[in-house]
Amino acid sequence: MASEDTPVTGLAGRYATAVFELALEERALDTLGADLAQLKTLLKSSEDLARLVRSPVITRDEQARAMTAILIQAKASELTQRFVLLLADKRRLFALGDIIRAFETLLAKHRGEIAAEVTSARALSSDEAAELKRVLKDKLGREPMLTTHVDANLLGGLVVKVGSRMIDSSLRTKLDSLRAAMKGN
Repeated sequence: MASEDTPVTGLAGRYATAVFELALEERALDTLGADLAQLKTLLKSSEDLARLVRSPVITRDEQARAMTAILIQAKASELTQRFVLLLADKRRLFALGDIIRAFETLLAKHRGEIAAEVTSARALSSDEAAELKRVLKDKLGREPMLTTHVDANLLGGLVVKVGSRMIDSSLRTKLDSLRAAMKGN
């Protein structure tokens, strides 16, 4: 997920801003956001799809046909279909992932949300995630959108990244600090 510190500029920023404003005008932000989130997941999970959008040897017509089939199968809205097919026509599908991230940044800012990336030694329960969201909302004054990761190397505790800020309360970091202090460093 994008953060408030991520600038929405360049090619991806221009396309994301344009489709964001169009969706806002058509009152379709939630629908477009859900469609793009689904596309983002598909891009991450399918090497074939990632190759399709990035390959310069695949013609725009082939990209458009393939993306049309994918979007219909995903039950994407008409706005999403028009947008993705415009990208294919303009030979800009290679930027789809960056455009989605820029759109997420704009959407989060519009909703008053902030991205928080949480890494823990084990998966957080729904109660733990809800409590963490509550604490972060109290501290940040905005609704945090959590993205969670598991890293068993942490041993325990959490690493929370919000924008450019990082809070590292992991047991691994505490042990490393203690080890350094005992060596006299």
